[in-house]
Amino acid sequence: MSDQTAHPEQHGNDPVRHLGLVGLGKMGGNMRTRLREAGLEVTGYAPDPTTTDVETLEDLVAALPRPRTVWVMVPSGDPTRQTVERLGQLLEPGDLVIEGGNSRWTDDREHAAHLAERGVRYVDCGVSGGIWGVTEGYGLMAGGDPADIERALPVFDALRPEGPREEGFSHAGPVGAGHYAKMVHNGIEYAVMQAFAEGYELLDKTDVVDDVATVFAGWRRGTVVRSWLLDLLVRALEEDPGLTTVSGYAEDSGEGRWTVIEGIENAVATPTIAASLYARFVSRQEESPAMKAIAALRNQFGGHTVRSTRPGSAEQVAESAREGAAAEGEPTGPA
Repeated sequence: MSDQTAHPEQHGNDPVRHLGLVGLGKMGGNMRTRLREAGLEVTGYAPDPTTTDVETLEDLVAALPRPRTVWVMVPSGDPTRQTVERLGQLLEPGDLVIEGGNSRWTDDREHAAHLAERGVRYVDCGVSGGIWGVTEGYGLMAGGDPADIERALPVFDALRPEGPREEGFSHAGPVGAGHYAKMVHNGIEYAVMQAFAEGYELLDKTDVVDDVATVFAGWRRGTVVRSWLLDLLVRALEEDPGLTTVSGYAEDSGEGRWTVIEGIENAVATPTIAASLYARFVSRQEESPAMKAIAALRNQFGGHTVRSTRPGSAEQVAESAREGAAAEGEPTGPA
């Protein structure tokens, strides 16, 4: 293990010059690269021996000058919780933890309270940019004490896109505000993606439009819907016209759900975001129980044909329902 005394000390409010980074996956690994290219010293830790700079979390802490700053970039939930708890045991008063994963904002308050018992500072930071952040920069939304934000500005400036700071970085408020802002950002992202997806399906299905990919590409400049998400959709269509190699199964990582819940808690209607979230739920069903119930009900009250799971039996089911409805004097019209 490294000797902590071999490193020069920093004063508590000095800007960070050497960062510890826990988690070197697709996002964390790219962030390490961008930080180093900006001239910051980074010591990274991950269980994968092919990517880590040190063997243990203890080694990471020992490699950093006091007061230490450690950025946590691991999956939300238990992995983040366990990492923060372990850092609470290893770090000292005046050290700072920045949590940059997709944690729920309420978790941040728990993390901050836990670390405060040992005098360790805490900042939460929502990070947007995905795999492109290493070259394009990351959109950052931070929550925490102004002094802690000021201390970490060299890190934020290295990660954010080039240009005015306020266009790629925001200090959203106290602890929890960063992840709250990122949660709402992702809820909006869900809705925008769903709108593009529905437009794509309609254009693809009609025989009026010959080249859907060209239409989307033509929207990239001069239109009110131009955006990076549109650019990425055009790229996807260029790589795979018709999206024939992609399954229609779409996961959600939690932020959309939390946004809808927050809307309910605050009596704010979020119908577009909610609909986009529900569309993802539907995408995971090979057979929808809800739609089966609707088909059965239409058959019962209107005698409408049902596509039975038994081959060749659909018309028999429909005819039986019609006879029953006629005998009871029920309407058999469309619905």
